[in-house]
Amino acid sequence: MGLIAGPVPPRVDARVKAGLLDLLDHAVQAGWSARRACALMGLDDLRAARWVDRRAADRLQDGVGGNPVHGLLDWERAAIVELFEAWGQVDRSHRKLAHRGSRLDLVHVSESSVRRVLAVEGLVLHGHPRREPTPRKPWPDWLEWKPNRIWGYDFTHFTRAGRVAIAILDIVSRKWITSLVSAEETSTQIEVAFTAALQAEGLLAAADDRATAALREALLSGDRDKVTSLTAAGQLPLLLAISDNGPQMRSHSTREFLAGVAIAQQFGRPHTPTDQAWIETLFGHVKGEWPHLEKIRDPGALEPELDRVRFEYNGVRLHAGVGYVTPNDEHEGRGEAIRQARRDGMARAQLARIAYRRTNTRNQP
Repeated sequence: MGLIAGPVPPRVDARVKAGLLDLLDHAVQAGWSARRACALMGLDDLRAARWVDRRAADRLQDGVGGNPVHGLLDWERAAIVELFEAWGQVDRSHRKLAHRGSRLDLVHVSESSVRRVLAVEGLVLHGHPRREPTPRKPWPDWLEWKPNRIWGYDFTHFTRAGRVAIAILDIVSRKWITSLVSAEETSTQIEVAFTAALQAEGLLAAADDRATAALREALLSGDRDKVTSLTAAGQLPLLLAISDNGPQMRSHSTREFLAGVAIAQQFGRPHTPTDQAWIETLFGHVKGEWPHLEKIRDPGALEPELDRVRFEYNGVRLHAGVGYVTPNDEHEGRGEAIRQARRDGMARAQLARIAYRRTNTRNQP
């Protein structure tokens, strides 16, 4: 009848039992005898009668169970309720409540028994309240959204080579400015990498000009309001460096160095890598598109290969985040012209296709 093929096996799933009993009920309601219906389904009628009795007991006791010899006693159910009232707000879990009952020598039952009894009694264990989300820090008012105004930096590991690399990325243009391979990840590597990046972008002289004593002190203190008051007077930081909350980034040495070159810091929220997603995903793309980097075992070969990949990343690879131009194009101001040329070319191509078909397509009779 669609549920079975041949006699019903000695052990069947509860859903199969329910289906067979529903079919049996339907047959009896239609005028069949229970014995005849069981014979047609390949089910022993005495076995079916036991299933019917258990189903009735289950319904009578609201799903707690039938009447097994090892079933919970009434005092045990009462003890579970008592346990819930006394410890539910502390343990907040039926599993913990079961162990709490044993610890107090109050009741010794399984975790699932606690869950079933609480469900029958309509008692709900409320989990721990969600932590209130920390609002994301807004960009400073003095910040301009243009290249060489926001840099992000982060570390990544190349385990086979036994090395760690730090990369500095321009957030606006997505240009991978520089990287440094080292055996350690400390504030020293951050200082060396930022010095190389400032030199590569021709910003060392500007950093010296911007780093007044008052601005250095404000940046070193980390007082955002003090920095804002100085920017209102025209003392602008050179750029903003964003990162996660790693100890290297938050160290006094790193803060002191960055303040000395007029670079402000902004940290993402703890456990929220999306606050600095641009730099967090850099090495994900790099390792995914150049997988051989993670197979390099020679530390001496890793850095030159990483430099070669950086050249391709900046000058060859089209970046979706900046409208499918290269980071070099966007960084050097050619990005919008390239995107506009594509839009113009697509418009001309559409008009050319329309004109061609109007000219060369003959009307069908």
